[in-house]
Amino acid sequence: MTRHISVVGLGYVGLPVAVAFGAQQRVVGFDIDATRVAELRVGEDRTHEVESAKLAAADISFTSDPADLQHADFHIVAVPTPIDALKQPDLAPLLSASRTVGAQLKRGDIVVFESTVFPGATEEQCVPVLERESGLRAGQDFSYGYSPERINPGDKEHRFENILKVVSGSDSATLEVVADVYGSVVIAGVYRAPSVKVAEAAKVIENTQRDLNIALMNELAVMFARMDLDTRDVLAAAGTKWNFLPFEPGLVGGHCIGVDPYYLTHKATELGLTPEVINAGRRINDDVGAFIAQAVVKALLRGPVPQSRFQVTVLGLSFKENVPDLRNSRVIDVIEELRAHGIEVQVHDPFVDVDEANEEYGVEPVARADLKPADAVVLAVAHKEFVTAGWDGVRSLLKPQGRVVYDVKGVLDRAQAPADVVLLRL
Repeated sequence: MTRHISVVGLGYVGLPVAVAFGAQQRVVGFDIDATRVAELRVGEDRTHEVESAKLAAADISFTSDPADLQHADFHIVAVPTPIDALKQPDLAPLLSASRTVGAQLKRGDIVVFESTVFPGATEEQCVPVLERESGLRAGQDFSYGYSPERINPGDKEHRFENILKVVSGSDSATLEVVADVYGSVVIAGVYRAPSVKVAEAAKVIENTQRDLNIALMNELAVMFARMDLDTRDVLAAAGTKWNFLPFEPGLVGGHCIGVDPYYLTHKATELGLTPEVINAGRRINDDVGAFIAQAVVKALLRGPVPQSRFQVTVLGLSFKENVPDLRNSRVIDVIEELRAHGIEVQVHDPFVDVDEANEEYGVEPVARADLKPADAVVLAVAHKEFVTAGWDGVRSLLKPQGRVVYDVKGVLDRAQAPADVVLLRL
């Protein structure tokens, strides 16, 4: 039996999923953002996650009308699951999507959630909403599953189709349907998890593991800075051992690694547990931005020419290289800490939308041609434009007496550093 697919949420995750299925069959692509829908209808993808040719070739009915979901019987929910100001799970988008789908649900339908959640959220939070809105009973009238997204924004190698897909279902029959549907487009194959909760837990610990490994590197970077050691020199030497894991220090943001651990710690706290290691990792990673900014301030104050006012240029604002995604970018921590020390900060990022940056962080990125000569440059995000320009590009942004460069990702050739520049690396 051919399943008719809908994808609810057409962002960084949902759109690639819709396009993959749309290459084989008609798909309903739903998003509450009418502007987003209008852009996609004319082939514009502001996320740059899908190639224009693939988007144009996909058979997708883009809509913001919930009634169109009735044309599908297999609904994939791929909406964001952020955290709030208190770093608690914010399920509002997920529950809203559940209400939307539930209101259009029919007997025999299957709903599969892809959004990152804590173990048990699908069954405890989403399914009751589906039942209430539809008047149907899970397990009798409709069924559900969970298949965690593994898409990495900006990664052109690891795409939806070639990443092994974890799938789960509310019962064995549903599991096989979910596996068959995803298996029809995911060439890497599917892995059948024994339960929905197992699939949910697997997803949330994938990014928690990365978060903790990066936290160790960041803690080492702080220690080695006190010892006047270059962290990457140490890692290169240690990396000659066959079983040394290749993690590096850095700013940990984005919609996954910097968020998902809080979903796990939230559930642990509900159970009366204190997840000490996970919490410690989050605390370490959340402090990195301030550490970088403070290092810049100290280097400026040690300069040969006394100054009462400094100008710093920050290159990059998105959470990672070569994407416009601003969600949970930790570059803002660097900016705010610099400003707290009375430093004027100007930001340049060729990828991000100026209005979105202003709305999200109160930062208005400046075109490169409009940047004022700076006392220091923080290369925060390794966009291809910055890497290609190299030292010539960075040096051109400094004042004649400007002498401080902080290369967060270590992408500048240290051997080519100008003699009059103090190079700092995480």
